[in-house]
Amino acid sequence: MSTAAAQNTPSTTPGAWLPWAGCLLGFGLGGFFDGILLHQVLQWHHLLSAVETSALQDLRMQVLADGLFHLLMYVLSVGGLWLLWRSRRAFAEPGADRRLLADALIGFGVWHMLDGVLSHWILGIHRIRMGVENPLFWDLLWFVVFGVAFVAAGWWLRRGGGTACGGSRRTATPATLALAVLIAGPVAALPPPGVTTVMVLFKPGTTLPDVFDAVAAVDGRTIWQDPSGQLWAIDLGVAGDPMRLYRHGAMLVSNSLLPVGCLAWFTIPRPA
Repeated sequence: MSTAAAQNTPSTTPGAWLPWAGCLLGFGLGGFFDGILLHQVLQWHHLLSAVETSALQDLRMQVLADGLFHLLMYVLSVGGLWLLWRSRRAFAEPGADRRLLADALIGFGVWHMLDGVLSHWILGIHRIRMGVENPLFWDLLWFVVFGVAFVAAGWWLRRGGGTACGGSRRTATPATLALAVLIAGPVAALPPPGVTTVMVLFKPGTTLPDVFDAVAAVDGRTIWQDPSGQLWAIDLGVAGDPMRLYRHGAMLVSNSLLPVGCLAWFTIPRPA
């Protein structure tokens, strides 16, 4: 293979990873959109709402499963951001912003189509709206509006529909996608409305009286603690504000154990 041909292979061209970056970012945003809107805001379902096992019907387990799901979306989105950074030189090419937006729309739509086929109809772990007379209607509505329509819009834009931004606006699309991911991730980690129990990781050196002062400041009660005394499960009550815990020594407040536990593993000294 000649040197010129080798330089033009997909693995070495500046924009080779750009489609994957857009698809991963769109896919991750689709998951965050689903989790934040349907799991937390509207509370139409949790990830495992339709799994009829006594252990998994516990609300704490449902919220933990949602947290694991959001962690997966984090990993995929970070991968998309990394590929976007690798493809940064490709934005000198005309139409690169349009292609990135198109791929993000396709990724967003693919998430909802995959979720519909796999989670709703094959595995049956949840439906869009649980407890309604016709769940299939809501499944199909979500599949078409947020799945098929977004993929079609991305495909149309990818094939030349619309116009590309030029000049200084060329970086608007990647900046907007990156900002959306950076905002959606922390929002997804917040406790959903109606769930009063949160996992709290306190800063190293926080004493037991400091923890009790923090719990009292939010009118909460302690449920569980790990042996280090830094990781706690706290019931905030109906009127509790988890954000106030950050004023009283909390490093991280989450609606699931895994993100807090992972951070705790690296921050809490392990016994020799």
